[in-house]
Amino acid sequence: MKKKVKALVLLSGGLDSMLAAKILMEQGIEVTGISFISSFFGADKAEKAATQLGIKLKKIDFKKEHLEMVKNPASGYGKCLNPCIDCHALMIKRAGEIAKKEGYDFIATGEVLGQRPMSQNGGALERVKKLAGTEVLRPLSALVLPETEIEKKGLVDRKKLLDISGRSRERQMELAKKYGLSYPSPAGGCLLTDPAFSQRAREMIKNWPKCGPEDIELLKYGRIFWLGGKTLMVMGRNKEECQMLEKIAGKGDVIIELESEIGPLTVVRIFNFKFSILKQFSILKLQIPEELDVNELKLDEITNEEKILGTAALLTGWYATKARGKKVVYRITHNVQFKSVLILC
Repeated sequence: MKKKVKALVLLSGGLDSMLAAKILMEQGIEVTGISFISSFFGADKAEKAATQLGIKLKKIDFKKEHLEMVKNPASGYGKCLNPCIDCHALMIKRAGEIAKKEGYDFIATGEVLGQRPMSQNGGALERVKKLAGTEVLRPLSALVLPETEIEKKGLVDRKKLLDISGRSRERQMELAKKYGLSYPSPAGGCLLTDPAFSQRAREMIKNWPKCGPEDIELLKYGRIFWLGGKTLMVMGRNKEECQMLEKIAGKGDVIIELESEIGPLTVVRIFNFKFSILKQFSILKLQIPEELDVNELKLDEITNEEKILGTAALLTGWYATKARGKKVVYRITHNVQFKSVLILC
């Protein structure tokens, strides 16, 4: 009995990757999806796509490895902080390792030649192959690309693959209609393609070169302030952000809240440092002004522990508009290690 061919398909959840899987499935190939989870993208769309296709999905968390690559990508960045070539190569490399270990015959992606001028041109696809050290089949563009060993070995029928190229998605949409597939918008998959978030991440990598995924997570919520270039202060802008910040605050972080006024929750984190100053204070005297120019605080010059906490408290009170000009009470928590209520008057 002939052994059934098994393929591992990188499944982002977008239309192209769904079609790549579908085309292989039509050839009787046993397809399993694989999706990667980083600090900048997840597998939610892939889960929905796998359910729609009726295939299994492997979810691989590679946050630490991916973040280290983002800090110094061999092929550089796109318009923002997106190292697309190196990202694709890393995913294909990991998929190749899993395929070899678990007995898959080959891996495939939904990449289309020329769809993204910088990361999916012929040279970029060849570089991805070189960096990954693994051959990959691209069913949507196979007929306009050099024949792979996968095709030469007869693992897949090349004649039944496609010749799609360029940025138009007309053919993909026609195929989606043919197969009855619903699919999300192609935009918005990776936070590193967002200019505002990219700037936040770039600044963190500059200030904290050894930052980890748990640090990147803080950048996804609230207002961001850097004090002295080494202290990160994140302030929630609404109830949902405040709840999330409280949830993801780590050991050693300081959490600042107003006790008697409605206002933001603030998380203060010094990389690799503990706030010993909290053990010395029971009362912190501070007046919340009616008017404040944040630029005049010279946040980049603040490095003293006491001044850091005082400034963080001041800004927390200032952004609680009803607290301006008042004497207020704060609840300040040194997460896990120490708790104290500091009276600001």
